[in-house]
Amino acid sequence: MSSSGRTTPARTLADQLRSWPDERLVALLRARPDLATPAPQDSSQLASRAATRSSIHRALDGLDRLELSVLDALLVAGQTTSADLVSIVHADAGRAAAALQRLLDLALAWEAPGGVRALTGVADAMRGMPGLVSGLRPSSPEPAPPDVVAARIAELSPAATALLHHVDDHGGEGTTGSARRTVSPAEARTPAEELISRRLLVPREGDAVVLPGEVGLALRGGRTTREPVDEVPPLATSARDASLVARTAAGAAFDVVRRVELLLDHWGVQPPSVLRSGGLAVRDLKAVARELHVDEPGAALVVEVALTAGLVAEAAAGDGTPSWLPTDEFDVWSGLPLAERWARLVGGWLASSRVPSLVGSRDPAGKAWNALAPELSSGLAEEARRLALQVLADLPEGEVLAVGTGIASLVRRVGWLRPRRPTVFADLVTAALSEAAALGVTGAGGLPPSGRHVAAGDLPAAAEAIAADLPRPVDHVLLQADLTAVAPGPLETEVARRLHLLADVESRGGATVYRFTSGSLRRGFDAGWSSVEVRDFLTSVSHTPVPQPLEFLVDDVARTFGTVRVGHAEAFLRADDEAALAALVHDPRGRSLGLRLLAPTVAIATSPLDVLLPRLRELGAAPVVEAADGTVRVSRPDLQRARTRRGRRPAGAVAARQAAQVQAVATAIRAGDRAESSRPASAEATTTPSGALAALREAIEAGSTVVIGYVDNHGATGERVVDPRRLDGGRLSAYDHRADDVREFAVHRITGVRYA
Repeated sequence: MSSSGRTTPARTLADQLRSWPDERLVALLRARPDLATPAPQDSSQLASRAATRSSIHRALDGLDRLELSVLDALLVAGQTTSADLVSIVHADAGRAAAALQRLLDLALAWEAPGGVRALTGVADAMRGMPGLVSGLRPSSPEPAPPDVVAARIAELSPAATALLHHVDDHGGEGTTGSARRTVSPAEARTPAEELISRRLLVPREGDAVVLPGEVGLALRGGRTTREPVDEVPPLATSARDASLVARTAAGAAFDVVRRVELLLDHWGVQPPSVLRSGGLAVRDLKAVARELHVDEPGAALVVEVALTAGLVAEAAAGDGTPSWLPTDEFDVWSGLPLAERWARLVGGWLASSRVPSLVGSRDPAGKAWNALAPELSSGLAEEARRLALQVLADLPEGEVLAVGTGIASLVRRVGWLRPRRPTVFADLVTAALSEAAALGVTGAGGLPPSGRHVAAGDLPAAAEAIAADLPRPVDHVLLQADLTAVAPGPLETEVARRLHLLADVESRGGATVYRFTSGSLRRGFDAGWSSVEVRDFLTSVSHTPVPQPLEFLVDDVARTFGTVRVGHAEAFLRADDEAALAALVHDPRGRSLGLRLLAPTVAIATSPLDVLLPRLRELGAAPVVEAADGTVRVSRPDLQRARTRRGRRPAGAVAARQAAQVQAVATAIRAGDRAESSRPASAEATTTPSGALAALREAIEAGSTVVIGYVDNHGATGERVVDPRRLDGGRLSAYDHRADDVREFAVHRITGVRYA
């Protein structure tokens, strides 16, 4: 009843949502995209309820401790006014009011005529979180005023008061034992009977009693909690020069880009095999660590970042073995400026669900995690990275995390922001900070300007910001007589690639030291270099003369290189008739087969067997296949198929699809509201087949909008707001306002027609 004595019409959450403007409705769907996922048309009511529960849990997972406490207070107080709700939350009134507004925006709470109330289903979802909420039970349907409850508590004996506090501290529920359930205060003999007689404990089914919410509030001084719930854990910080932070981050960014280049250059020539269960073998990861001069966790991060950036993928090597190979994108990426290459790596890492920090550890079954394994992922990894960077971005410039205690304080802050996340979330946040430092997103415990752009999701701006701080590459080295070369700074990409081919990295730091050995120079000769080309390259990149020991080493390797020759042959031919075999080898029509005599009765071919056999038959020969034991083998070729490769969806396509989906849901809601508002007080829809056809023809002629009842393919009946355009052959062509497109409807499935 209202204050004037008139009955207030019931207002549902659906009514409130209909009154929202389109902008606010779209914002809700963006904040809770799970609401935009339509349920199957043939789903049962049970499945619909399960989807609703899942939607509520997703929304609760995004709340911080203050917002959860406000929602918990709403469940304790029941339907109440905003002012009364804010007054029972142990927090600053302004911050509590802002938290309540966010709950309203997420549709976890809504404003009814009698006050604010929680969405149905929230109470069930909030159970089982004793450490995150107050633990109070809901208030009674008609609670006593606070002063009355306080007076009843003041009348208790010390034993009854202690019992009441004990029940409050242990979940608000107990048992009556031998206490009587119906007794007056004057007849109460035990502490339990004192509490029951004064309605401070309320009996429930069996011998259970519960502590009403209004009593719990009185015991806690009118608040749902004894401690403030809006105190955000502070960050342990220290002062540090902002330029040092930027330079440290830029140095790490340069290193990770260079290591990815060296890794994929090496894998392009010697790709590692893919394990049968997927992933990279432990020995191959150790080889990567030796090649890049990093530890195994660092090597795992490099290969995982290359994967998330789309620069490496599983493919068949030259011999058909599944291997990890650089993708075509690697060639495009290599030609970009250094800052853009770094931004591409960071963007892949930030949006990825991969967890490189697990490499080397063991799963619950005791099996070690391998790098690049398909299962090495977590749905919480991306959120952990973004939250960690957002918290760091809140620090003012010149402030960084304190050494030793800073990371722990940030983990506590993230725990306050996402209290419903599992305990593994803290490990993911810690790993995200370590990975961000290795990738150059952070530096010296703080965020440089480029890192702040990464936290905001603006990667082009991040690349532009870090470009000025990246080390300037040099184009020369200093050759020394001990067969080493010292690079006085980071080398240009092409110089570094060539030098890495001819020498091994001995040490890194401010200056990189390369060592020339017989094995390292042999790599260059294997790649097609000659001794003259090696000398010319060393002369061109060195600011010092080429030492004589290095010249002797180059000449010695060149002299011994190629003394043993190995050729390539796909097949061999053996014949007793020397003349017939020689005629085949010298036949002009068989030049493309690559035939070459090794002996009068033996020849080899560079063409594979499946190509060689039909071509030899075309040349007039009648060849047969010889097995390894010398016997003749006759077989038919097996059918082979290539697996269709699925292209990567462009990043913009995902955002466009989500935006279209959100807008489609908003359009469908508006169309449903229009259909509902056009329903007359007494249904006057034309339901006979002839009457429906006549009404549709009139609507086509008049260009009117009608509401049709329609039975879909699953037998479900619904209403559609349509503009009829054509009626022909038992099919109605009309513009469907819900689908925002022209659709066709079977006339025999139309159950009724009325004007909108």
